[in-house]
Amino acid sequence: MTLISLILVAFVALEHFYFLILEMFLWTKPKTIKAFGIKSKQFAEDTKILAANQGLYNGFLAAGLIFYY
Repeated sequence: MTLISLILVAFVALEHFYFLILEMFLWTKPKTIKAFGIKSKQFAEDTKILAANQGLYNGFLAAGLIFYY
């Protein structure tokens, strides 16, 4: 595997890990609400469980990329 492909895979894995943090732990924070274009704080509270599920999925993607390469 070439160096450039390893760098790109690491970058994508870091992006997925970043989304895990946003969706699982920072979903109801003002910056995250603005970044995702959520219409209200209450809507963010109501969808917190769904966002955590997406965050977990992104975490598995990151782990899979790291494990595979």
